[in-house]
Amino acid sequence: MDEKIWRGVQSLLDAYVRIAGGDTAVILYTSDSHRSAALVCAALEMRGIAAARVWMAPLVDAGFEARLRAELPAIETFGGRLILFSFERDTFSHTGALTRALAAYPPARLRIFRSISASDSLFADALLATPEDLSRRNVALLTRLTRARHLRITTRGGTDLDVTLDARHRWISNRGRARDGGTVILPAGEVATFPARISGVHVADFAYNVNAITEDDVRLERFPVTIEIDGGRVVAYRCEDARTMRFLDAALTTHCAYNVGELGFGTNFGIGEPIAMNSHINERRPGVHLGLGQHNQDPGVVGYQCAIHLDLIARGGIVVVDGGGDVIDLEQLVPSDAPHPESTRDEDVFSPDALSIEDGDCCGLLADGVLMPCPVPLAAA
Repeated sequence: MDEKIWRGVQSLLDAYVRIAGGDTAVILYTSDSHRSAALVCAALEMRGIAAARVWMAPLVDAGFEARLRAELPAIETFGGRLILFSFERDTFSHTGALTRALAAYPPARLRIFRSISASDSLFADALLATPEDLSRRNVALLTRLTRARHLRITTRGGTDLDVTLDARHRWISNRGRARDGGTVILPAGEVATFPARISGVHVADFAYNVNAITEDDVRLERFPVTIEIDGGRVVAYRCEDARTMRFLDAALTTHCAYNVGELGFGTNFGIGEPIAMNSHINERRPGVHLGLGQHNQDPGVVGYQCAIHLDLIARGGIVVVDGGGDVIDLEQLVPSDAPHPESTRDEDVFSPDALSIEDGDCCGLLADGVLMPCPVPLAAA
């Protein structure tokens, strides 16, 4: 096993969870994430921390809640904290079952860490950046961008965007910080909002990430995707790779998928090169990404819902704030020790009161090259 992978496992336990003697761990995993669960379980056992493993089928699993309850410690007898980990590759599953099963546990003694894109890269790259490091970088962006009205965003690859922001659209800050009873979404390292107005050209030369199940290679270094945007909508798109174009043709025919629903900035400096797997790891890399389709705001704020959320990710970027008084290089971001703004939302993928196929799970499904949108639109991935 690569040393970086094992260091990432230790970083998860030390920097994110802050595991301590007396804590009890429950590890949930889908079959495609068995290795990730096994690594964490082994690390916990080496520290003498009790850990139970619970398998789950993604999205729909009628027996999952009963299996989970059977492994949870009795509320009257367990000491320390209850630490719940979940590892999945493509989905966030069984939100309703988790909410019901954990409802009786005191929030101050409960920590939930849910990982999408479970893989060796999750540990070797994304989890080596600590929550403290990510928080300081998120603050460096948020203290400047939340006060901004206008952004000009360019990249070496050819992105050139004119963006207007509106204070009524909330910012999201994913930084891996745990809070009482809350859910930490991993990998972490992003700030994002909804652009009130956006026009120009965006060249995604790093990767794409879609809320779908696909085995396609999502890297875009050899064949970037270029989109033209007018009035917040994609009016043209192109890519020299025929397979990627077929995917875009399928994805962008979904209702409202042409809308730009997210303006996002990755802040996870531990992530360098893109990985082939459709993943949030790529999205967290320092740079700018646009999310097409579903937005990241509360219902009713933006005025539409969409089953698709497609992130087109560019490498790096320069952000000119309000005409040039402040220029931000996303790859050379200087961390800030200022307090983190309290007005941001913690998570960007998962909400315990979201609706879905079963009980709060997200995704549109891409099966055999055909996009099958989820019947109930969900929160942006």
